[in-house]
Amino acid sequence: MDALSGAGPRRARGRPGARSSGVRAPAAPWARFSAWLECVCVVTFDLELGQALELVYPSDFRLTDKEKSSICYLSFPDSHSGCLGDTQFSFRIRQCGGQRSPWHDDRHYDTGAPVSLQREPAHYFGYVYFRQVKDSSVKRGYFQKSLVLVSRLPFVRLFQALLSLIAPEYFDKLAPCLEAVCNEIDQWPAPMPGQTLNLPVMGVILQVRIPSRVDKPESSAPKQCGHENLLPAPVVLSSVHELDLFRCFQPVLAHVQTLWELMLLGEPLVVLAPSPAMSSEMVLALTRCLHPLKFCCDYRPYFTIHDSEFREFTTRTQAPPNVVLGVTNPFFIKMLQHWPHILRVGEPRMSGDLPKQVKLKKPSRLKTLDTKPGLYTAYTAHLHRDKALLKRLLKGLQKKRPSDMQTALLRRHLLELTQSFIIPLEHYMTSLMPLQKSIMPWKTPPQIRPFRQDDFLCSLEHAGPQLTCILKGDWLGLYRRFFKSPHFDGWYRQRHKEMVQKLEALHLEAICEANIEAWMKDKSEVEIVDLVLKLREKLVWAQGHQLPVKEATLQRAQLYIETIIGSLPKDLQAVLCPP
Repeated sequence: MDALSGAGPRRARGRPGARSSGVRAPAAPWARFSAWLECVCVVTFDLELGQALELVYPSDFRLTDKEKSSICYLSFPDSHSGCLGDTQFSFRIRQCGGQRSPWHDDRHYDTGAPVSLQREPAHYFGYVYFRQVKDSSVKRGYFQKSLVLVSRLPFVRLFQALLSLIAPEYFDKLAPCLEAVCNEIDQWPAPMPGQTLNLPVMGVILQVRIPSRVDKPESSAPKQCGHENLLPAPVVLSSVHELDLFRCFQPVLAHVQTLWELMLLGEPLVVLAPSPAMSSEMVLALTRCLHPLKFCCDYRPYFTIHDSEFREFTTRTQAPPNVVLGVTNPFFIKMLQHWPHILRVGEPRMSGDLPKQVKLKKPSRLKTLDTKPGLYTAYTAHLHRDKALLKRLLKGLQKKRPSDMQTALLRRHLLELTQSFIIPLEHYMTSLMPLQKSIMPWKTPPQIRPFRQDDFLCSLEHAGPQLTCILKGDWLGLYRRFFKSPHFDGWYRQRHKEMVQKLEALHLEAICEANIEAWMKDKSEVEIVDLVLKLREKLVWAQGHQLPVKEATLQRAQLYIETIIGSLPKDLQAVLCPP
C-alpha cells in the first residue's frame, strides 16, 4: 500500500486502532466515494504467495483476512479458463466480521430504489478487470494483475464501463492514476433513484439514470437521456445494471422457462462455463430474470475451490443450499453431483445463427470428465413452453435484428411471465388489508389478516394468471412449490411491511382529520399526556421510516401536539417541553 500512502495530502482518518470490518470510522472522509464503492483493490500474482493483495484504496478501509483471501482468489480466472489478454467478470462474497455500521445514510437510496437494486446489507460485489499478457521481464513470463471495484450496489453495467476506462490506463501508469480516479469518484453526486446523473472520470462523462421504485416497467429498451449541452458529450449508458439477456441466454433459449421456474422456486443450480466472464454473466442473468421480484437466495457469479464457503456448499451431509453457483473448474461436476440441477454451457459461437441449444438430460447422464453441454435435471416444468417466443427470436436472428431488440423481446416475455404469476398474489394480499373506514383515530389500527394458502389457491379459478398469460400448465402446482421457497417468504415479508406502513400512515391521517378539541373535553390529564406521547412516537416513526404520508399531515400532527400541550397546566408543559 506504500505506493499510495505518500501520494498527495491524505485526509483525516478515523480513530487510530479502532476495530472495524470493511467499515471506516464515522469521522472518515470519502463520503461521496463510499456512496458508490467500498474500496478499490489491486490483486497481483506473487511467485511465492500466489495471488496477493497489492493495494487497497482508500488505505484506511479495512477488510478481514477472510475477505482479503476471497478477493484474491476470485479476482483471477482459475487455470482451466486459460484467459489471455483482458477479461471482465464479477463475483459476490459474504461480508465477514459482524454487522455493518454505516457512517453514510443508505436509507434514502434504498427507499427510492427498486427492491432488486437496493444495497447489499451482508455481501460485497467484486467487479474485476483482469489482464494476462506475455512479459519477458517477469520471472513467470506473464504480466498478471486484476483491478477490482468492491461495492454493495449491483450496477454491473456501470462498473464494467468504469473499469474499461480506468483499468488499461492503470496498468500503464499504476498508482498515481488510481488515486486521481478515486478523487474524481469522490466528487460524484450520490446515486439518486429516478435521476439522470453525470459522472466525470478521466476526461469522459458517463451519463446514467438510476431506476426508481415508481418507474413503470419498460416494455422496450431504455430511452437515452438528453445531453444537456455537456462538453465533452457524455457516454450514455442505457442501464446501470441490465445485461444483454439475449446474448447470455443464447445457448439455453429453448429452456428459458424451465430455468425461470427453477429460479422462482429458489432451486440449487450449478452453472459450469468455460470462463469466469460466461459463468458470472449467466448467473447474473438468471437472478435478474425474475424482475421485478427480488432474488432472495444466495448466488455466486464466480466461485472457486478456494472460497471460504467451499465446504459449506459441497457437503453431502445435508441438502444442497438455495444457491446459484457459477464455476469454471470441471472438478465441481464431481463435487456437486448430488445437486439437483447442473447447467453446462460451452464456448460461445460467433456465427449469425442460433448456437446449438443445450439439451435436457437426466442427472444420471452426468459424467465426471468431459461433460457435454446440457441442463442436467430431473425437474419437469409446470408450464408449457412458449414456442412462439423462440420462433420470434429465430426470425430476428435470420433478419439480423439488433441484439438489444432481441433482448427487449426476451426481457418483456420474462417480465410478463413474472407479473402474471405475481399479480394474483398481490390482489389476494390487498384483500387482507383492513378497510379504511374501520380505521378509527382513537383506537389501535386493526390487524392485517393472515395469508391463507388454501384461500389464495381457491381464488385462482376466477382471478388467476390465465387472465394475463396465454401459457397453459399446472399453475396451482407451481404456486404450491413457490410457497415453500425463499422467494415467497421474501415477497410476503416485504409486502406485509409495506402494508403495515400504509396502515400506520392511514391511522395518522385519521387522527389529524379528527376533532381533537372535542375528544379532549372529557379526558383526564393522564389520557391527554398519553396521547401526546403516542402522537410524538407516531411522528418520529413516520419520519424515520419515510411512511407514505403527506407533508401537510405531518405538519398538522405537530400542530396538534403543540395545541394539546398548550391546554395543559404549566408544570406538565414544562415536563413535556423541557427548555
